[in-house]
Amino acid sequence: MEHTRLYETTFIVNASLDDSQTDAVIGRVQDVIVKNGGAVNALTKWGRKRLAYPINKKTNGFYVNVEFTAPGPLLAPLERAFQLDEMILRFLILQVDKKALAARAKAQAAAAAPPPEAPPVPAREPLFKEGPADMKP
Repeated sequence: MEHTRLYETTFIVNASLDDSQTDAVIGRVQDVIVKNGGAVNALTKWGRKRLAYPINKKTNGFYVNVEFTAPGPLLAPLERAFQLDEMILRFLILQVDKKALAARAKAQAAAAAPPPEAPPVPAREPLFKEGPADMKP
């Protein structure tokens, strides 16, 4: 049995597509991952954003981030699918390293912990004494 690792990929889909076509492109990427022995852990749609520079005469793109576990041989068919799909402008596949996993676990634990209670505010004496004796006509 092959050793599976945690990967993440971010890819940019042509922003001129409507939502159903964009979802179809994302579905095809997920199918390639699942059919080749991987499992999608998280999918985040970052939405339409302006590109830093034009890619294939396009200035906007729909950004998608997918986190998945997979054996190493899955990366070649996934990369090939990215290259063959004309609607995907750019892609990047990264292996999530142990330091990033530890930092993510630490951040999730801190978010799950209840916030510390604020210390009570000490009572102060009023600046002006109010009362009938202090009032002048």
